[in-house]
Amino acid sequence: MTVTEVARSGTTVTEHPLLGIMPALAADALGTMTAVARERGDFARVRLFTYPGVLVSHPDLIEEVLIAQNRGFVKSLATRRLRAVLGSGLLTSDGDFWRRQRRLAQPAFHRDRIAAYAAVMVDAAERVAGTWRDGQQCDVHDEMMRLTLEIVGKTLFSANVGGAAQEIGRAVDDALHFLIRRINSPWVLLPDWVPSPGYGRFIRARRHLDRVVYQMIADHRRQGDRDDLLSMLLQAQDEDGQPMSDRQVRDEVMTLFLAGHETTAIALSWTWYLLAQHPEVERRLTAELAEVLGGRLPTPADLPSLTYIGHVVAESLRLYPPAWSMGRQATRNLEIGGQPVRKGTVILISQWVLHRDARFFQDPEAFRPERWEDGLAQRLPRFAYFPFGGGPRQCIGNGFALMEATLLLATLAQRYRLALVPGQSIGLDPTITLRPRGGIQMLLHLR
Repeated sequence: MTVTEVARSGTTVTEHPLLGIMPALAADALGTMTAVARERGDFARVRLFTYPGVLVSHPDLIEEVLIAQNRGFVKSLATRRLRAVLGSGLLTSDGDFWRRQRRLAQPAFHRDRIAAYAAVMVDAAERVAGTWRDGQQCDVHDEMMRLTLEIVGKTLFSANVGGAAQEIGRAVDDALHFLIRRINSPWVLLPDWVPSPGYGRFIRARRHLDRVVYQMIADHRRQGDRDDLLSMLLQAQDEDGQPMSDRQVRDEVMTLFLAGHETTAIALSWTWYLLAQHPEVERRLTAELAEVLGGRLPTPADLPSLTYIGHVVAESLRLYPPAWSMGRQATRNLEIGGQPVRKGTVILISQWVLHRDARFFQDPEAFRPERWEDGLAQRLPRFAYFPFGGGPRQCIGNGFALMEATLLLATLAQRYRLALVPGQSIGLDPTITLRPRGGIQMLLHLR
C-alpha cells in the first residue's frame, strides 16, 4: 500500500490569466511545486494572484534567501495572515521585534532545559500505550495528536490535557482551518476584519483561545514558577530588564502550542506509516531498542546510542516533512543567484521538492534510513535537507522536537508493532503542515 501521491510525475502547470498558479496550488500544492521546479528550473518565476513570485529549488539559492540576504525579506503574506490566530510570535513576526523575542525565548530551549522534559514525554507515551490493546484498530494520527497534546500541555502549561489544553487544541483547529481556506482563496487579499464564509466561527474560536491563554498567564503570574515553558517566558527579560507583555507571552504560547503539538504528531504518524511498509527497517529498529534499552524506558542519555532510530526519524522527515514549504517576500529590489527580484516578490521554498531531488538523494522516493549512516548529513549542501528551516529563523524547538520524536518512538515501539489496515487510501493534506488526509488506520500488535 502506498500513499495516494498528490505530487504526480505527470503534473503540468498552467497559470490562470487572473490568479496565476494559485488555483493549481489550491488543487494540488505538492504536485504543482514539483512540476514548476521540473519545468522551469531552480529559479522559476510564477504569479500568485497579483504578486510576482519565484520558486527557488536549489540549496545555494535558498541559502541566499534565508541567510546571506535574510534581512531583505519578511515572512510571506500567507504566513502573516496567521497572525490573526498566532499573533506576533516567532513564526509570524519580523525585524527587530522578532530578534528581541527570539533572544527572550531562547533560554527556554537550552539543551539542559529540554532534557528535563524527557521524563514527561516518556511517561505520556507509557500512559497512551497503557490504553492500547492487542488487535485494536485505531487512527494512529489521532493517537499521536492525543499524545503530543498531553506533552505540550505538561511542558508548556503544567496542565492536564483533560482541561485547558484540549480546549485550546479544538479552538486552534477551528481557527486555523478558517485561515487555511482564506489563504487559498482570493479572500487572502482582503483585510482580516472583512468577513468571509466561516468568519463567525473563527471569531468565536479566537475569543475562546484568548480567554483560556490569558487566564493561564494570570494564574502563572499569581502562583509563581511552575518549572514549565510558560514560566520561563514570563521570567525572561531583555537587556533593559523589560519582560514580555501579556500579549507577547500569549502570542508565543500560541506559536509553541501549534509547533510543539502538531508537527511532532505528524512526523510520528508518517514514521509509523513507513515502518509498517518496510518490515526490514522495523526489525532493525526493534533490534537496536533491545540492544540499547533491554526493555527499560529510554532517557536522554540513550539518544547517542539510538543511532538507527535517529536515521529512521531523519528519513521520515525527508520524505514527509511536516513543514513542507515556506515563503518570504522581498522588502527591496535585490538579486538572487544573479537574477533580479523586485520589491514585493514572493519567494517560495519547498522542503517537499528539495528533499525528493535526485541530485542530492539517490533513489529519492525510497524510504532508506541507512542512507544517513555514512555521513550524508555532513556531505549534503546546507539546504538540500532542512525539515526545521534554516538560518537565523531556524525553528527554535528543533531539539525539543527531535528528542520528543525519538523518545516516543522508542517507548512505543518496544511495546507494539503497528500494521496498516488493508484497503485504505491515505492522502496528503498540504495546508500549513503536511497532515495525512483522513488519518491512518492501523492495527496494534503487542510484542
